[in-house]
Amino acid sequence: MRNTPKICVINGDGIGNEVIPETVRVLSEIGDFEFIETHAGYECFKRCGDAIPEKTIEIAKESDSILFGSVTTPKPNELKNKPYRSPILTLRKELDLYANIRPTFNFKDLDFVIIRENTEGLYVKKEYYDEKNEVAIAERIISKFGSSRIVKFAFDYAVQNNRKKVSCIHKANVLRITDGLFLEVFEEISKKYEKLGITADDYLIDATAMYLIRNPQMFDVMVTTNLFGDILSDEAAGLIGGLGMSPSANIGDKNGLFEPVHGSAPDIAGKGISNPIATILSAAMMLDHLKMNNEAEYIRNAVKKTVECKYLTPDLGGNMKTFEVTEKIIESIKSQMVQ
Repeated sequence: MRNTPKICVINGDGIGNEVIPETVRVLSEIGDFEFIETHAGYECFKRCGDAIPEKTIEIAKESDSILFGSVTTPKPNELKNKPYRSPILTLRKELDLYANIRPTFNFKDLDFVIIRENTEGLYVKKEYYDEKNEVAIAERIISKFGSSRIVKFAFDYAVQNNRKKVSCIHKANVLRITDGLFLEVFEEISKKYEKLGITADDYLIDATAMYLIRNPQMFDVMVTTNLFGDILSDEAAGLIGGLGMSPSANIGDKNGLFEPVHGSAPDIAGKGISNPIATILSAAMMLDHLKMNNEAEYIRNAVKKTVECKYLTPDLGGNMKTFEVTEKIIESIKSQMVQ
């Protein structure tokens, strides 16, 4: 990595245009970065006919990290038969960002992580419609290679972050071939980490959805396939106040993309009340990825203090504006940096 990290900045649509600039403000207080702004999303599609131009992909590949806001997914009738490719799925594929990390914590008694395979499963978007039989069919792809690297990633993450347990979430009792392969790979790899003090267990996806509500503290690191991880992580966000508090990272061997879990929220876009915390916490994950761990901790400490002091946007029961919450976070960061 170069001395001044090069960050590709993509606001996207809706509140992405509010939370990303606020997050850039926070980062600018912490260190020196080269921010390269580029475009993706539905508004970009309407302007230039492509939701993610090749120039954006090129800039992303040349950057040390990508800071991504949120995009609006158009309805089929809005596309008028024009081809549309998802910006986030395209970037995950082009940069081979195979690991999705979604931590869930409340700074008190809840702290677990969902690690999701990011490039396979139903999200390969191989689906078609059989007009003769009036049947829609989607392929679910689970490979031994893809399963092995995400499971190994999860166990390595546990070791590096002083975690004690990795749980495999699956539906192998019904999806015997695809999830059966995923579980088989998990059981094989887990044996190699026993000597490092990492225990392993597994749960069915439907039971896990219930356990997350009844006893979320039973989980530490969870590893699962693409769709299951997507659903569970949104459910987990409900335990900590909502999607406005949920950061995420998309990690590959060469690059990382960091984004809030929430969407573009067109219903509140432009009102200045969007919650910037998920995006700011995503930036903290980006700093960890860039080996700027002290700076990342400044951000997390500042967010913790801000939440504890009830400096909150309306989604969390407060009445503060987006920029006001950011100001409180920056104030806390500055006080830490002078100590």
